[in-house]
Amino acid sequence: MNRAVAVAMRDGPEFGLTLIDALLDQGELADYRLAHAARADLCRRLGRKEDARSAYSRALELTRQLPERRFLERRRG
Repeated sequence: MNRAVAVAMRDGPEFGLTLIDALLDQGELADYRLAHAARADLCRRLGRKEDARSAYSRALELTRQLPERRFLERRRG
């Protein structure tokens, strides 16, 4: 996951998104809120609004901390 974010920072969001999607497809991070939040941010940067909104919603489903929830809700909006 950390590598995917670093790749996105170095090579661009589309490259990081490819790596995150591959990790999510494997299933091990399916319930990891930060994977979905990172995916949402990269989709947002790529202008993929519906994909970003969906990923933010999934991250929200998995998030319990109120400050983090507020942040994700603002981003989703």
